[in-house]
Amino acid sequence: MPKYKRILLKLSGEALMGSKNFGMDSDVIAQYAREIKSVTDMGVEVALVIGGGNIYRGMNEAETGIERAHGDYMGMLATVINGMALQAGLEKTGLFTRLQSAIKMEQIAEPYIRRRAIRHLEKGRVVIFGAGTGNPYFTTDTAGSLRAIEINADVILKGTRVDGVYTADPEKDPTATKYEEVSYQECLTKNLRIMDMTAFTLCMENNLPIIVFDMNKEGNLKKLVEGEQIGTLIR
Repeated sequence: MPKYKRILLKLSGEALMGSKNFGMDSDVIAQYAREIKSVTDMGVEVALVIGGGNIYRGMNEAETGIERAHGDYMGMLATVINGMALQAGLEKTGLFTRLQSAIKMEQIAEPYIRRRAIRHLEKGRVVIFGAGTGNPYFTTDTAGSLRAIEINADVILKGTRVDGVYTADPEKDPTATKYEEVSYQECLTKNLRIMDMTAFTLCMENNLPIIVFDMNKEGNLKKLVEGEQIGTLIR
């Protein structure tokens, strides 16, 4: 039996690039689709939030001339493109999906409606939440935390390029050590940058656990759902 009944999987847009410098890698999308199918086959209900950094990342207004709010809306549209790509990959594996957008675009996505999203999950469909929260100045981490709370997810699984939370950036500091488990308060005290502060506070106030893990290692998602200790647990 899986440990978690309903999960929200948070992925970065950059993860979809694979070895490319921009855009998305079809091999990565196919791998993620297989990983997600492996847990839905166990009866786990899966919701997804994905960033847009592989297509557009908010830039300095002074450098681009694009004001912050305008740039954030551009980033929200990028998350919908990524959501559509992942949707196509998931449906190739035989899964049923629904893409819901916080910004209305009826031709390609349903509007985000909480009760409808929960009903899709109950019917075994993978629900992809696009366009962030629909508001500028909020990250997709915040959107992931908010949606996870709204749909009563058991846990947020934050898929990254590293296998957990470290005392420092392991890609820059070889002496960095990994946490197996860490409290919300310790993350704040030690300034461990797991999510932006708004997203993290939402999880802390609603007692929603977060697991940071390496999504690129095959089988990790299934092991996590089965209860194996993978990555770092924050609670």
